[in-house]
Amino acid sequence: MIKFGTGGWRAIIGDEFTKSNIQLLAQGLTDKMQAEGVADKGIVIGYDRRFLSKEAMQWAGVVFATAGIKAYLINQSGPTPLIMYYVMRHEFPYGMMITASHNPAVYNGIKVFTYGGRDADETQTQDIEHYIAAIMLDQAAACIETHRAVCADQNGQLAEYMDYDTAKGQGLIEEIYPLNEYLDNILAAVDVNAIRRAGFRIAIDPMYGVSETSLTMIFHTARCEVVTINERHDTLFGGKLPSPSAATLHALQNCVLDKHCDIGIATDGDADRIGIIDDTGRFLHPNDILVLLYYYLVKYKGWTGPAVRNIATTHMLDRVAEKFGQKCYEVPVGFKHISAKMNEVDAVIGGESSGGLTVRGHIKGKDGIYAAALLVEMMARVGRKLSEIYQDIEDECGSIYMEERDYKFSQEKKDAIKKTIMTDKKLPELPFEVDSVSYQDGCKVYFANSGWVVCRFSGTEPLLRIFCEMPEAEDAKMVCALYEHFLEL
Repeated sequence: MIKFGTGGWRAIIGDEFTKSNIQLLAQGLTDKMQAEGVADKGIVIGYDRRFLSKEAMQWAGVVFATAGIKAYLINQSGPTPLIMYYVMRHEFPYGMMITASHNPAVYNGIKVFTYGGRDADETQTQDIEHYIAAIMLDQAAACIETHRAVCADQNGQLAEYMDYDTAKGQGLIEEIYPLNEYLDNILAAVDVNAIRRAGFRIAIDPMYGVSETSLTMIFHTARCEVVTINERHDTLFGGKLPSPSAATLHALQNCVLDKHCDIGIATDGDADRIGIIDDTGRFLHPNDILVLLYYYLVKYKGWTGPAVRNIATTHMLDRVAEKFGQKCYEVPVGFKHISAKMNEVDAVIGGESSGGLTVRGHIKGKDGIYAAALLVEMMARVGRKLSEIYQDIEDECGSIYMEERDYKFSQEKKDAIKKTIMTDKKLPELPFEVDSVSYQDGCKVYFANSGWVVCRFSGTEPLLRIFCEMPEAEDAKMVCALYEHFLEL
């Protein structure tokens, strides 16, 4: 039942996200580490504020400890990029984070990171799945041999693992809290003095997640005035989706306007994604944030190099890259593809329309906290408001509009849609000249007028997603409506 998607393994709590499955996944990674001869290097594991996250970290930790693999456990809830940084900085072969990121509160999950602090790619996650399958086969054989009918009720989990306190007492589990090391790395990478001189007032919305401590420490160090909302620990995330979007950040918009803040910053549940409210109270789409930062790094900081985006991310990034004589590379959805391509072409920045990005020289994965600090540095050094800087970009590169739509489906409907768009390769009748079609990840149609539309299934949620970007907003809405009718959504 354990299958990795584009953002790790995620499942509904009490359904598939259970103690036995958590330990089964940990055992699969344990076997992989032993087979690769890296068990002596240890593993670092962290957790977020979701229900059962801390317990899940401890359940996983004792699996590694029982196998003699030292597990370094973060003893307070923290952001996912903290784990990625620690894996990279201390050269661990693997790391794990207990989180379901931006998924609804009924979900939890596990992200696996590999050497260098990267998201585990398909080869790595398929290896883990194969080790898990082998464990389940061995356990099934043991059940038959010993006639243990109770095995089926235990999901095949026969192994006996060490007690947590015993493992800790023997030094096989060590609790650590390296947050300051991670924050010092960010503070060293941004112009703190410029931010201090600007004297900003910043509104922060952690969305009941893990970013509040990190963001307030960074901006207090930079002498900013900080106003925080939704900072308490709430495993239900205030009844909202813990994903920063135009629909979920109304309270932050009000806070920015009421408190006369220069910027509003929100992060998702595990702080690897970011959402921004500008000085006018307008929600900045993650596409806009990515474009802003690339423009800033190249024009104002003098960096050179290409950009990387996934297939569902704005082509405005391509326009900015072209303006500065650079190239923008397109990859499938999944940040592992972005980080791999960034490494290959030495890109300045890489990101996705869902709010994740990273910059050359930082970690190899998404980091909403670093992105927030860099945006505030941009405001301080350029000496202009976010709304003004983005207007500069549109004046230089033109404007473009994106429409996004999500649809739920039954398994029968999913199969029918896959057959239509991926097997039969059918398209609706579109009123624009089609330049080309790609099936690299879902179906993406490129129009001759520089617009595009992509239709794909999410790798982290049970949703069909349609993204369309066109020179005119009404055309983007029309193309989405044509797909909606064509696929009978």
